[in-house]
Amino acid sequence: MISTEVFGLRRARVATSAVFAAHGAVTGTFAARVPWIADHVGVGPGGLGIALLMPGVGALLAMPLSGRLVHRLDLRTLVRVLMLAWVAALMLPSLPAQLWLLCLALVVYGAAAGLADVAMNAHAVLVEERYGRSVMSGFHGWWSVGGLGGSAVAVFAARAGLGAPAHFAIAVGVLAVVVLVASLGIMPHRPAPNLEEPPAFALPSKAVLPIGLIGLCAVFAEGASLDWAAVYVRDLLHHPAATAAATVSIFSVCMAVARFGGDWVVRKLGPVTTVRISGAFATAGALMVVLLDQVALVITGFGLLGIGIAVVVPLVFAAAGRSSEHPGRSIAGVAGIAYGSGLIAPGIIGGIAHLSSLTVSFAVIVGLMVIMTLSASVLRR
Repeated sequence: MISTEVFGLRRARVATSAVFAAHGAVTGTFAARVPWIADHVGVGPGGLGIALLMPGVGALLAMPLSGRLVHRLDLRTLVRVLMLAWVAALMLPSLPAQLWLLCLALVVYGAAAGLADVAMNAHAVLVEERYGRSVMSGFHGWWSVGGLGGSAVAVFAARAGLGAPAHFAIAVGVLAVVVLVASLGIMPHRPAPNLEEPPAFALPSKAVLPIGLIGLCAVFAEGASLDWAAVYVRDLLHHPAATAAATVSIFSVCMAVARFGGDWVVRKLGPVTTVRISGAFATAGALMVVLLDQVALVITGFGLLGIGIAVVVPLVFAAAGRSSEHPGRSIAGVAGIAYGSGLIAPGIIGGIAHLSSLTVSFAVIVGLMVIMTLSASVLRR
């Protein structure tokens, strides 16, 4: 017979998985309707590029505040409130008809995303500690599933001629119910009363900087691949748009599948060896992209790159959460470094491609994957 404690822990794991899936679904829903939003506002690629920087700006501004929130508030309440705010924020990008209003809406949208991200990862670290073994990768796998599901539903909504406001309103209603139900299984938790309170606006501490470096490498490769893989296949290999789009899908699916198997690998090999092997896969994949010109092999390279970075980000969050007495602050610090990397990655890849070539741009990713592999020992603890 299952004890009450074990049942509660399993319930918390299922609830955390649902919260991660809901977070990913919001991201996937928004990303798939960006063309509608651009047409609605009437902006070209330049204006849209500026607007799409704003979620990252909002997240980076808000995340340093989350350490104080995690310290002061019950974690179950914090996850519920911030996730509902993040779900509700999905409506904001569909409303403005002017670029400056869209940018303002996306700053708020990004701030809500960043705060909710830190809260749910802080709870995931708590669940993993109670389990006594790696479960973080599976949570991030559910985030990937949510993102793929949200984007798939968005494709059907777009084909049905449903505008983003109506589509987003339906999505907000459904996801809010998911969050409310899931939050019933979130474990209540408060820090020890004698623990010193973190600063109101906490920048990354020295302890998490090496961990953040690994996250930076992985998220840079992810952001660059998601934004540029299709362009790489279309423009450099001269294949049709369908093949280019399939490359991004294969990359994303490989990441999701690898994350679901990642916890088993971490339990067998430990975080350091896992990151080293992951780095070898990622480096090999990036080299295939750079050195080969057969489309099937290049797509395989992107798949290997996705597999290689998939487990690294969950391991980084888990390590950050255990690196100090203030898991919220540490997770926020690592998330800020990693998301900052994802924010600048598409621009850096585009800038290098403009000065040289897209092949040279992806050679930078090869270098980052080597750095990620060699830095794995910082996760030894």
